[in-house]
Amino acid sequence: MKFKNRKFLYALLIVSALISFQACATPKEHLLGAEEQVKLRAMQSRSFDTTDKKKTLRTIIATMQDLGFVIDKADETLGTISGTKLDGYSLRLSVSVRPKGESQIIVRANAQYNIMAVEDPIPYQNFFTSLEKAMFLTAHAIE
Repeated sequence: MKFKNRKFLYALLIVSALISFQACATPKEHLLGAEEQVKLRAMQSRSFDTTDKKKTLRTIIATMQDLGFVIDKADETLGTISGTKLDGYSLRLSVSVRPKGESQIIVRANAQYNIMAVEDPIPYQNFFTSLEKAMFLTAHAIE
């Protein structure tokens, strides 16, 4: 009976060690500190003076398509859209929309290049510049 308990104990130790080592496998350069997270979130988010979630989602879809993304999934209830751009690389963009106060909506974009999070501000700036123009045109009923 002692022999079986010892095997169980060894198996448990091995599994625990594997789980511990797995947690250590994440490269340190991918773990952002609090200041870097705030900067990244600022690059990824914009507020718009509208409360029309449905129109905002439609404008985001059109903007993503204009930028060459194929829409993979859109969920009006959750306020999320995801798309992929394949142009010799794999760029995935996920966008969420949520209300901010009584008169605004926050749009947050999250980009991944292949499987790595995009921390460069340029793709976010390009997306939001295009989205801001589209939101302006939509708000003023210009097609």
